[in-house]
Amino acid sequence: MSGSGELLCLGISHKTAPVAVRERLALTVKEQQQLCRDLVATEAVREAVAISTCNRTEIYLVGDPVAAETELLGRLAQRAGTRPTELADALYAPRNCDAARQLYRVVSGLESMIVGEAEIQGQAKRAYEAALEAGTTGPLTNRLFTAALQTGKRVRSETAIGEGRASVSSVAVKLATDIMGPDLARRDVVIIGAGETSELTAQALADEGVRTIFVANRHADRARSIAERFGGSVSSLHDLPQRLVEADIVVSSTASPHPIIGVDELAVVMRERDGAPLLLVDIAVPRDVDPACAELDGVTLYDIDDLQNVVDRTREVREAERVQAEGVVEDEIQRFARWMGQLDVMPTIAALREHGDGIVEQVLAENAGRWESASPRDRARIEALAKSVMQRLLHEPTIRLKSVERDGGHGRVQFARELFGLAEGVPEVPRAADDASAADVRPLRRRGASSR
Repeated sequence: MSGSGELLCLGISHKTAPVAVRERLALTVKEQQQLCRDLVATEAVREAVAISTCNRTEIYLVGDPVAAETELLGRLAQRAGTRPTELADALYAPRNCDAARQLYRVVSGLESMIVGEAEIQGQAKRAYEAALEAGTTGPLTNRLFTAALQTGKRVRSETAIGEGRASVSSVAVKLATDIMGPDLARRDVVIIGAGETSELTAQALADEGVRTIFVANRHADRARSIAERFGGSVSSLHDLPQRLVEADIVVSSTASPHPIIGVDELAVVMRERDGAPLLLVDIAVPRDVDPACAELDGVTLYDIDDLQNVVDRTREVREAERVQAEGVVEDEIQRFARWMGQLDVMPTIAALREHGDGIVEQVLAENAGRWESASPRDRARIEALAKSVMQRLLHEPTIRLKSVERDGGHGRVQFARELFGLAEGVPEVPRAADDASAADVRPLRRRGASSR
């Protein structure tokens, strides 16, 4: 885009990389804010919002697309401890309307491991609010996230894609039921963490009749709130080894950047259990349980990617609703595309006209000395003739630019600016016009996004 830069999404998800790679790019809220601040401090990026969940990390940028992608790829590769070329294979980088479509699909639950899961709506909202607080949003990302969140609400109100409130937590409990048997009520369960996912896990366990629930977390107040709600008790992380000795099932979901359960510590626990089996379900990213724990006798360990097999068995139930939800997303993308077209086309047309007027004034000024004997009436005719020539010359480019607005050809608008030598500074970005009155726009073909 000419005036404000193009929209770019650079992301990684459960569809493109295993958890071992995704966890290296997982960001806390503070890290999201700092990354966005660092990016907008560069010449390449003007706006930035980062989303990081157990199944994806996506950064939405506005700026020079090539320079911004290069800048961000380098930062992500440094964080992941790898070369940019190696990381690039796991990333997708849709632009403009394709980038908007990716976010709309994410917020609507269409890109989730459990199609239609509701947590992503709140996660996207909190990510946007964090970027607002960091001061890294702008006209385009503000419109993008507001519209995406509205689209997510519309999808859930007009379709049954979220019916049953399926979530990663409920699938984790379903996995525990498959392994330990249907009667979970007699099992001792430890939940590590006290965030939204842990609360949903406690709810799913309570629905199965589980009453012996211990919530282990650094923040006692939050853990106590969850435990009291579901008839459980609170345990500090300091007491976790003893809880592990007594537990049958452990479900872990914290925001810790490092493992909570290490292989050496768990080996000691398993010796004290006298051969009693222990099921560990780790749904955190980065992972809470050292993968090496799976090698210990009596330990069964599943991580977030292992839940995919459980999800695949229930996917068909939501397939019909997925089709309807995708229709809602495409309808909303049309609105965004029309608004986005206005950002490019109208300022460019105005800049083109201003450029033409400037040339006329410059030519008249340069030749003013040649018309000393001309009457004021003759000079007015000369000026009118010059403006008429300019207007006729720019008539066809103006018509073509307006057709670009209908077709969503953002690249062609940039080419027109380069062709006529128009400066990057353009008139103020227009407010969103009434979408119903704008010309219809075909959605752009997607470039490298992960949903298909």
